[in-house]
Amino acid sequence: MRSTSYYPVIMTDDVAATAAFYRDHFRFEPKFESDWYVHLQSREDEGINLAILDGHHETIPEAGRGQVSGVILNFEVDDVDGEYERVKSAGLPILQELRDEAFGQRHFITADPNGVLIDIIRPIPPTAEFATQYSADALPQDQ
Repeated sequence: MRSTSYYPVIMTDDVAATAAFYRDHFRFEPKFESDWYVHLQSREDEGINLAILDGHHETIPEAGRGQVSGVILNFEVDDVDGEYERVKSAGLPILQELRDEAFGQRHFITADPNGVLIDIIRPIPPTAEFATQYSADALPQDQ
């Protein structure tokens, strides 16, 4: 698998306060903001990213919801459909089937042997509703 991006996602009950903590104390800035998800990027190195997610959001498989200390590992890839087939063929659990999300992702979710969720993603253009929540330089484009 050739990953194009990797960043941790912290699940929490207080998205705004957690995002503010990393913005205020660790020099991150928001690249996408909503009430349930904030994507942060280091102001010093655009390759360093962190996301904050409401741990009860519907995009999280039921088995992984609500784990305040939980982490989802996101891997952005060029060929999410191919990776889905590869992972499925390997017998890994599919906790979230491959699907397109209105907020700008085509993805599926599997898990490691410890139950850590792994989200394999290809960014896609979001719907108009979600496009306004992205900063201009972070808006996913057609690939």
